[in-house]
Amino acid sequence: MSEHNYKFNVTMTCGGCSGAVERVLKKLDGVKSFDVSLDSQTANVVTEDKVDYATVLEKIKKTGKKVNSGEADGVAQSV
Repeated sequence: MSEHNYKFNVTMTCGGCSGAVERVLKKLDGVKSFDVSLDSQTANVVTEDKVDYATVLEKIKKTGKKVNSGEADGVAQSV
């Protein structure tokens, strides 16, 4: 089974912000691993093949954080 690498630029101002993003990713079925960085304002997510970009984007947006840009497997996507 293949996997996808998604990268999001998310506006996060504190540890609570990055924690909120981490919590929704932890609950999302099909996420293999993730790295949320407050310093670089990014969320890197590795998912199973069945989890699409739009699903991950929607989960991150539900935290109320602004998603500035996103990539799916190195290709820029709309947010």
